[in-house]
Amino acid sequence: MKNYTWLIFSVFILNSGVLFAQPDSLFFKKKEVKENKDVQLGWRTKKEIGLNFNQVSFTNWNSGGTNSISGIITGKAEAKYKQEKWYWNSNFNVRYGLNKQDNQNIRKTDDVIEVISNVGLEKDPKSNWFYSAKFSFNTQLANGFNYPDRDEPISRFLAPGYMFFGLGMEYGRFIERLSFYASPFTLKTTFVLDEDLANKGSFGVDPAIYDLDGNILREGKKVKQELGILLTNQYEQEVLENIKLNSLLRLYTDYINSFGNIDLEWEVNMDMKVNKYVKATLGSHLRYDNDIKVEVETNETTNEEVVVVGPKLQWKQILGVGVVVDLDNFIKPSAKP
Repeated sequence: MKNYTWLIFSVFILNSGVLFAQPDSLFFKKKEVKENKDVQLGWRTKKEIGLNFNQVSFTNWNSGGTNSISGIITGKAEAKYKQEKWYWNSNFNVRYGLNKQDNQNIRKTDDVIEVISNVGLEKDPKSNWFYSAKFSFNTQLANGFNYPDRDEPISRFLAPGYMFFGLGMEYGRFIERLSFYASPFTLKTTFVLDEDLANKGSFGVDPAIYDLDGNILREGKKVKQELGILLTNQYEQEVLENIKLNSLLRLYTDYINSFGNIDLEWEVNMDMKVNKYVKATLGSHLRYDNDIKVEVETNETTNEEVVVVGPKLQWKQILGVGVVVDLDNFIKPSAKP
C-alpha cells in the first residue's frame, strides 16, 4: 500500500484532533493527589448488550422495492484498573448480524469477536508518556460466503484470526479519551485453522504445494507470523449531549516481507443515546491488508472476462437503531427503603 502511505499518515494526524463483574468494593475510589486533582483509582467495569433492528415492507408501492428485515446483536464488556503510576484496560466486543430479503436466503451482515487489552506504566508523573504493552485478538463466529454462492465458505471461525502483541510507548494526558501508541516491536500472528482455506493460501499464509497430478506435496501453513511496527491512535469524546464518538486507527508494517507497505484498520463509531434503553449507532470501518486478495473482473477492451487477484481497500458502513441494556444497572438490586 505504498501509494497510500501519504494519505494514511494524513489521516493519522487528523484523527488525533477481568472484563466481567468485580465486587462493588473494588469500584473506583477518589483520592487526592498533587495539584489538587481527583484521580479515580481501582476497578471500573461496564457490560451491555444490544439489538439493532431494521425492517422495510412494501405493499402496492408504485416506486417498487424489496421487503427486508435485518438485525444485529451486540455485546460489550470492559474492565479498567487504575493506580497512581499504572493502568490496565481491557475490552471484549462481539457482534453478529443477519439480513433476510424477498426470494433470498438469510445472509450474514456482521460477525466480530474481539479482545483488546493494554497495560501502561508511568515513570515520570510530570510526563504524559507511558511504557505500554498491548494485546489484541479478533476472529468471527460463523462461516462467511461470497453471496449468492453458499457452497464454498471464504472464511470460518479462526480462519482468519488475528493476534497482535507489542511493547512500546503511549502518549496521552487523558489516556482513556485520547492516546497515541507506537511499538517498534509488534508480533502479528495470522491464524487460518481451516485446511481448505490454508491450502489455498488465504489471508496471506503459505499455500499448499501440488505435483503435476494435483496431489499435495506440502499442506498449506495454518499460521503466519510477522514482526513490524504498529502505530495506533484512539479517541473517545462526547461531542454533543448524548452523542459519543469513538475512533480507533491502527497502522502496521512488517520489517521483513514488505516494509513500507502499510496495513490499515480504522473504525469510527458514533453512538447517539435517545433515552436509557434506546440508542442509534452510525459506524464506518476501513480496512486495507496486503495479504487479503480480492478478485476483480475486468473486460474493458475485449469481451473476455479476466480475473485479477490483488488487495483492495475495504469499507463497511453500519446504521442502526436499537435497544441497549446496561447490565451493571439492570441486575443491580434496588436500594432498600
